[in-house]
Amino acid sequence: MKALAAVLVIFLIAIQAQLWVGRGSVPYVAHLRQEVAAAQADNEQARLRNAQLQAELRDLREGLEMVEEKARFELGMIKPDEVFVPISGARTASLAASSPKP
Repeated sequence: MKALAAVLVIFLIAIQAQLWVGRGSVPYVAHLRQEVAAAQADNEQARLRNAQLQAELRDLREGLEMVEEKARFELGMIKPDEVFVPISGARTASLAASSPKP
């Protein structure tokens, strides 16, 4: 009977050791949950970026407005009868805030 109790105590110690130290331990599982949360956040950012790229692609396929906008802002192209006046981002925000709304 003492041998059976000793074997059971050894099994109990082995199970507890795995729970607190081993591969399925509480700290290890907590670490894995943090990694999963970080991966999900990265995936959500990738989904948002993919949605933005898909919308941009759809605009490029459907009309020339997007192509013209990209040419104007990214390449600095202007029409022959236009005057290009660059405005900085901070100045644009203050102009938008101070202009009266119709």
